[in-house]
This record gives sequence, structure tokens and C-alpha cells, in this order.
Amino acid sequence: MGADKTQIAIIGGGPGGYVAAFRAADLGLDVTLIDLDENPGGVCLYRGCIPSKALLHVAKLLNEAREASAWGITFGEPKIDLDQLRAYKDRVVAKMTGGLGQLSKARKITYVRGRARFTGPQALKIDLHGGGQQQLTFDHAVLATGSRPIVLPAFDIDSQRIMDSTGALELRDVPERLLIVGGGIIGLELGQVYCALGSAVSVVEMTDGLIPPGDRDLVKVLAKRLESQFAGIHLNTKVTGVTDSGSGVDVTWEPTGGGDSSTHTFDRILLSIGRRPNSEDLGLETTGVRLTPRGFVEVDLQRRTAEPSIFAIGDVIGSALAHTASHEGIVAAEVIAGQRSAFEPNAIPSVVYTDPELAWCGLTEKDAEAQGRTIKVARFPWAASGRATTQDRSDGVTKLIVDPETERILGVGIAGPGAGELIAEGVLAVEMAALVQDVALCIHPHPTLSETMMEAAEAYHGLSPHITAPRRK
Repeated sequence: MGADKTQIAIIGGGPGGYVAAFRAADLGLDVTLIDLDENPGGVCLYRGCIPSKALLHVAKLLNEAREASAWGITFGEPKIDLDQLRAYKDRVVAKMTGGLGQLSKARKITYVRGRARFTGPQALKIDLHGGGQQQLTFDHAVLATGSRPIVLPAFDIDSQRIMDSTGALELRDVPERLLIVGGGIIGLELGQVYCALGSAVSVVEMTDGLIPPGDRDLVKVLAKRLESQFAGIHLNTKVTGVTDSGSGVDVTWEPTGGGDSSTHTFDRILLSIGRRPNSEDLGLETTGVRLTPRGFVEVDLQRRTAEPSIFAIGDVIGSALAHTASHEGIVAAEVIAGQRSAFEPNAIPSVVYTDPELAWCGLTEKDAEAQGRTIKVARFPWAASGRATTQDRSDGVTKLIVDPETERILGVGIAGPGAGELIAEGVLAVEMAALVQDVALCIHPHPTLSETMMEAAEAYHGLSPHITAPRRK
């Protein structure tokens, strides 16, 4: 086909877009992938998941070096070379995105650098990187344009001291005093990075707890550790004023329920209060695509929009996890290729890559309460785990959410080092409709943290050998 015609046009090269492109190409379709960056990867690889995890790895190493004195090993105070640290992070990003570029070429995908806008249900106008335009018609399109950080009006004061997550990952310096506005996942992850590098980190959160969507049993494990690391955690608090004084940023906040306000000075602010979908200025008005009041694109189980030729996946439809977007991209590509496919998971894992990590999937206690659903909860504290004890990290917990009638596992939650790796077993258990006894009878290696899944299942029946629990009748 010519350069002005393609079977499938994919707008956005993030984990949703490039996976959709790769699957479509593997299924024999002619694919054009459109993105502004040099290679596929999107926010996740360039400005999100991957660079943040590289820095979190460094932060974990710094913290363990400091904590080792309790085990009889003392290191000298670490010397931090920010230029070299940035270079390490950038090498990781370049390797990952460069590899995706090679995979794209190997699949003979047409990669176009530019910004695409719809001019109709089966046509695009692309403003090319470096100048010029290209008209492209297609049989089907997949919208995978992602999201961007939300900026509140109070913080729009044109100050270089106010960062979003992208700015924080640039690691321009290590501020002496850093304020994180928003106690969500991204803010706390980056807060731990800067804390390990030497910043005095404070957090302001409007609700009554950190990571509001997270399971409270899990969050309290992280919150306890953060209380010893951060300079201050201010819940039920809202920012009412921000001023750049030249030598710092003066921030005024007050309790959400009313009360006296106070002003505090910081060297930098990380604004991390959520993200909004990139659904504007895409020419969607020339199509039948419909948006929700919050700007998300409406789709069905096959990820098809109200315009039959256009699909949408990832952040732009509200699926704010890279792995979710990837699986949605696979579904969209398969449907376009004529296969029977739909996005109907029972368990999507969520992971907070702080230290300790938090991970959960399936039904949570909060979900069950909202649905009026009867559940039983089995917990295994890591204080009874041999492997956790050898790591001096016995503050974690593994919990199962169980249907008391069928004893089917409906959800799993884990708090502790490596929780993000351990949760996959929970996802499999929920997706396969495993019973508590199924997990209890699976022999897990000892001593490992993975044992805590087996022991939580045993605890459900009061049969865990390492904790006392009332025997169930």
C-alpha cells in the first residue's frame, strides 16, 4: 500500500499503542504507528514507569546501605553523582525505546513521527516532526493518546520550582526541602527517590489516607515506613496559596474540615494529583466518537468507540495502567483482524513501587462493601515469614478476599518488598477461579516470600503452622 493509505492507523506509541501495532502486524495487517517521539515507548518508557523504576532501584540501594549498620555492616556516606545517575537512567530509557524501534522495523510497521488529527471517520492529517504534513486514510484506527498531569490553577504561577512527574524524573537537582502535593502512587514513589537522595520530603493530601484507592491494610504498612522517612505527612489538608519568593516557594495550607491555615517554605514542589486524558484537539468532532463528561473516550468490550472504524485504549479511556493498555491493544488488533476477542479480565493487578511495595488484584474489601457482598478475609503477617525475617522486613502482609460460600478467591493483596512480583500468583488464582484449598495445596518453596500466599490460604481454615488462628468449623 502507498504511504497515504493503511489498513490500521495507531495514534500513540505507548504500551497500548505499540503492542496493538505489533499484534496487528503479526496478524498480517498493514500498520502505521504515529507518535511524536523518536521510537515507540510513550510516557511509560520515556517519562514514567521505566525511568522511575531505575531511580527507585537506586533509592532502595541507598536505603539498604544505610540500614545495614543494624546488621553489623557499616558503609561510608554515599557520594551521589547526579550527572552519572541521570546518564544511567537515560541509558535504560534509550535501550528500551531503541529496542522497540528495532522491533517495529522488523515487523515492517510504518512509523511516522508527528501529531495526528482526524479529518473524518477514516482519515487523518499528520503534522510531521520537523515540518510538513501528511494525509493518511485508513480502514481502522486505534486511539492510544494517553494522558497528562493535572495542574491546579493555584500552582499555575510560572515558577521553575514547581514540577510535575516528568520534571521530577529529569532530576535537575536534589532540593533540600521538597513538598509533594497529592499522596498518590506517583508522588510517593518519587518522594522516596528524593528522600533517599537527601531531600527532606513532606506530603499534603486532601483525603484521610495515602493512596486513596489502595487497600487500607496494605497502605498502613507503607504509611508507617514513610512516617519515619518523610519530614511530614499532612492528611485532610488542602493547599490554598502558592507564591514563589525567589529563594523558595511559600505554600499555605489548611485542614479540609476548616481551621487555621499555615504557611511553609520549600525549595521545590512536586504536583502529583492525577492525570487527565489526551482527548482534546484530535479532530474527534469530525467522527462519531463520544466522550464522557470527564473527557474519556467511550468504548465497548472490544474497545470500539461509537464510530465503528475507530477503537480506543489505555489512559484516554480511563485504563490508567500500562499493562491494561497493552492487553486492550491486543484485543483491538484482534478484533480488527476479524478474530473473536473482548476485554473481560477478572483481575487487573495494581502495584505501588514504593518500599515496601503494595500490590492488589481482583475484589478489595472496599469493593465488597460498596457491592454489599459478603466476604471472608484471610491474612498472613510477614512477621511469621522466615524469609521476611532474614531480610529484616517483617512488616508486610498477604491477604486473601474469599467468597465464604464457595471458598473461591476473589481478590489478593500484598504489602512488602517484592509485592509487585508476588501478585501475579494472585492474578492467576482469581482468573482461574481458584479455591482457597487449591492454593493451600500448592507446595511453595521454603523459605520464600511466595510462601505467604500458601500460608494465607492455610490461615483461612485456621491451619497455618506459623500463626495461631481459630480453627474454622
